[in-house]
Parts: sequence; C-alpha cells; structure tokens
Amino acid sequence: MPQPEGAELEAVRQRRAELKAQYLRPVGARPATPVRGVHHIALIAKDVEATIRFYQEFLGFPLVELVENRDYAGSSHFFFDLGNRNLLGFFDFPGHPHPDYAETIGAVQHLALSVDAEHFAAIKAKLDAEGIDYLGPDRGAEDSLYVRDPNGIGLEFYNEELGIFNGESLHLGNVAD
Repeated sequence: MPQPEGAELEAVRQRRAELKAQYLRPVGARPATPVRGVHHIALIAKDVEATIRFYQEFLGFPLVELVENRDYAGSSHFFFDLGNRNLLGFFDFPGHPHPDYAETIGAVQHLALSVDAEHFAAIKAKLDAEGIDYLGPDRGAEDSLYVRDPNGIGLEFYNEELGIFNGESLHLGNVAD
C-alpha cells in the first residue's frame, strides 16, 4: 500500500494534529463511557473447524459455545474466551460466497490481544515451529507480533497491559473503566 510522502504526508500530519486538538480531551475532562465494554466481537469464518483448530488447539483460546445462529438457518455462531470476560465470536454463512479478506474501509484491520512476555515468546516460538508467517517484532515495535488467522483476520499479540499504549495509560485511571 503506497504511503503518503512530502506535502501530502505533511497535510495528513497537520490534519491529525487539528483533530487531536479539537477532540482529544485531557484525562480529567473525559466523560465516563456509557457502555460496560465489549461483550464480543463477531467476525465471519469461512471454515468453522479450521477456525476452532487455530484459536483453540493452536493458540489456546477455549471454545466456550457453538450454536446455530439465531437469524440465519444453518449458520454456526461460536465463541472463544479471550480472558478478562472478553469473547471473540464467529459466524459462518453456508451457501454464501464470501470473497477473501481485503484491507479496506469497514474491514477489521487487526485485533490487538494483550499478552505477557512469557506468552509473547511462546506464541512466537509456536509460529516459528509451525512455519507460519508473521510480521514483527522487528518492525520498530518490538512488543508486537502480527499474524493472520485462517480467515485472513489480522491478530496482533501485544506484549503490553490492557489499556496501555506506548507505555501510557489511555484510561481515566479508574480500574473499572
């Protein structure tokens, strides 16, 4: 994907600075969010079994439910436990031709999953042992590793605490946030 350069890059950076100045409130001035958090993220799987094998058998995320979708006959709706009361859900839609993943507007670019240093090293070792391609941690972000699941969904394993980005807390300081 071509990156902006020169005057175009400077215009993009200027616009970001304007948006930050207009919308990013200081920690003490931010309102509390009106929701409790993410119940689940729902993504589309092209192969239920391959998705289960990748997330549960390879990555170790327990499958916690597998039922028929409420509003599409024959479709499976299944969930994995991501820890901290977070769920990752998938649907399949038998008979519906889905194109391969494309990085485009409206698509999930990646899910960033918080892991500790031990699990970060273990995931990297498993990917290496299985010959699975990934990016990082050699891209200037030594605490991130990026891989695609069998559906083309990008996953980032981020060796950082929840709610922390570049060493800074993005929360209001309340543990319940």
